[in-house]
Amino acid sequence: MTDRRFRFGLVSGQPGSARHWADLARRADDIGFDTLLVPDGAGIQASVPALAAVAASSARLRIGTFVLAAPMHSPGRIAWETATLDQLSEGRFELGIGAGRGDAGDTAEVLGVPFGSAGERVRQVGDAIQAVRKLFADGTFTSVQSPAPPIMVAGGGSRLLRLAAEEADIVAVHAGGENTEDGLRKRLAVLREAAGSRFDSLELSVNVFAIGDGPVPEWVRRFGIDPAATRDNTNLAALTGDTPTVVDVLRRRRDQLGVSYVTINAHALDAAIPVVERLAGQ
Repeated sequence: MTDRRFRFGLVSGQPGSARHWADLARRADDIGFDTLLVPDGAGIQASVPALAAVAASSARLRIGTFVLAAPMHSPGRIAWETATLDQLSEGRFELGIGAGRGDAGDTAEVLGVPFGSAGERVRQVGDAIQAVRKLFADGTFTSVQSPAPPIMVAGGGSRLLRLAAEEADIVAVHAGGENTEDGLRKRLAVLREAAGSRFDSLELSVNVFAIGDGPVPEWVRRFGIDPAATRDNTNLAALTGDTPTVVDVLRRRRDQLGVSYVTINAHALDAAIPVVERLAGQ
């Protein structure tokens, strides 16, 4: 389905000093990860300064937000920080953006911003993307990457997928409650119909929280994942089995579904090493 090579992103929200981020960046770079990504949300460090520390620690590793919740930030601010991180990284920044988790109302309250309906939040994603495009196009902000840094849209709802089909360069697809391959196929069908001729230019991504043939950790329940429902790679967020099995699953999903960009939670870093070393750049 796709001739794209694999890319691997390391997702870390673990707080730490600038030295912590530098050490993590160097380790990710040495292993062969392509990107280091930082989440957005109350209770963790702000993504922009953390990514600035990463940018200063590697000359190759790309960086990105994973993902900015559009309702928590003004469109102009997102564009400004995008330009800054693109410049600091010498053209290695990717803007990840989404509508925010449905339970993020408490975060909005802490930040003093309104948290609207799902439809309103999707509209805010579109507003932010349009602001970024416009402010780069008219020269208000300048980008090392031309015409602007790549944009990832993350989500699984039909409205957000249709927006991603029109505006995104990368789409991080969540396949619903059970997060299965069948669920992913249904969402990719929505994306394909909406994207039309753009579909083949989209880089498709899924997010992984656990890897290996051991038990899936209980903490994944915080992200709506039932460890008991991850056996035999039934849930996209958990790659189960030994390294050859995981490698085969990822190759099949790329060949059949077009998913070539795999983002991996830092809690699974050690287990991910042989997988990334086997597949990075292939």
